[in-house]
Amino acid sequence: MDALKLIAQDSIKAEAPVINVGDTVKVHVKIPEGDKYRIQIFEGTVIAKKHGGVNETFTVRRVAHGCGVERVFPVHCPTVEKVEVVREGKVRRAKLYYLRDRVGKAAKVKSKIQ
Repeated sequence: MDALKLIAQDSIKAEAPVINVGDTVKVHVKIPEGDKYRIQIFEGTVIAKKHGGVNETFTVRRVAHGCGVERVFPVHCPTVEKVEVVREGKVRRAKLYYLRDRVGKAAKVKSKIQ
């Protein structure tokens, strides 16, 4: 069991992004194309965070061409280049799955006033 903990500690990123549910983020992902890599940006609202430690993930949702798209990103994955917080959201829930049923302005999250 200790060997598993050591392996887990090695794979954790030193600077994990600080994101919260409700934030609008830009996730920079490495996409392999042949022998090269390119960076693809996925921008949307964080609707869920799960687990913790090595297995920590977050779900990002956006609406593209009228169709809802959700992607789950591991926080400590090497293909996730960086995560930028565009704006912080003000929510009172841990999971924002109710946004799936909403359309247009009703699907917006209030912005946190600083």
